[in-house]
Amino acid sequence: MDAQIGVLGAGAWGTAIAKVIAEKDKKVVIWCLEEATSDDINQRRRNSRFLPDVELPETLKATVNIEEAAEGRKFLILAVPSMFLLDTVKKILAIKSIREGETAIAVLTKGFLATAKGPRLILETLEDYLPGFYRQALVYIAGPSHAEEVSRGKITGLIAASENAKNSIRFRDLLKTPRLFVFSSFDVRGVQVSAAVKNVIAIAFGMLDAMMTTGAGDMFGDGTESLLLAAGLNEIQTLGKALGATHPETFTSISGIGDLDVTCRSVLGRNRRFGREIIEKNILESYKDLDDLLARIGGLGYLPEGAAAAKYVNILAEKHRLKMPVSAGLYRILNHELEPSDFFGSYINGLGH
Repeated sequence: MDAQIGVLGAGAWGTAIAKVIAEKDKKVVIWCLEEATSDDINQRRRNSRFLPDVELPETLKATVNIEEAAEGRKFLILAVPSMFLLDTVKKILAIKSIREGETAIAVLTKGFLATAKGPRLILETLEDYLPGFYRQALVYIAGPSHAEEVSRGKITGLIAASENAKNSIRFRDLLKTPRLFVFSSFDVRGVQVSAAVKNVIAIAFGMLDAMMTTGAGDMFGDGTESLLLAAGLNEIQTLGKALGATHPETFTSISGIGDLDVTCRSVLGRNRRFGREIIEKNILESYKDLDDLLARIGGLGYLPEGAAAAKYVNILAEKHRLKMPVSAGLYRILNHELEPSDFFGSYINGLGH
């Protein structure tokens, strides 16, 4: 198939973005880890596991061969979960068009990457592995969005952040439609931190929301949720500044408060769902600690990226001596060091200070 665009990762978000591009009469190849998903897309025009009930265009083809999806593409979009991203990138390093810097690369993955140097932002880590052509040329795409809504044409806004203005504009033009607005940004660090930490806050928000709706927290209300949301935004800004964010307006734009709000409040949010299930189903009881949870997280049937991010945010906060009470409290809850009721009862009093 003579396609200019490849997408690595056939989860909900990768499939949704591939669908948006393919509907612009562009040929897209998407790489699937599971052959069943590839067959589903090619034969039934569906991704039943990750994006059910959404019809996919004929211009979108799937493959389980990563070289086939990546070789010779003008644009390549990485959409695999953070814990698998580095291994995926290592598989494409020998591809000629990557080796020679002919393919423009963008990343949809949210979170931090574990390295020998400790947790690091995604783009700076990938730059250490990819050829030198890609230094300061990668594009990071994020914003207040849900795959389910984008795939159905709901109006949504995204940020395409890069230190390379030309590449930011190229991906902006590739993705934008009358219902998908894409804006450029130079603040790659601020946008990445916002995309990662908002998932941590959303888990805490989901716990609070569940306590309110189940009657376990009659002292909480809408104002409490707004307190948590504001405290979460402060923590995103605090870590963002420590990690080199360059534009304060990043945190008050769609990549900051916009993404945080939709991730916390939408019923489609997986991290919010995870937080609710901590209260409603006591799902943490099945895991010894956070490392055990992360090792067996596939058993949940969905992937709350905020669980891994909570671990890395805690490490980074300690390294930079930052006060981040929501993130620290969530880390302790996931590690069985703090009960949610204690966090929201007394620990939360420190959020406003």
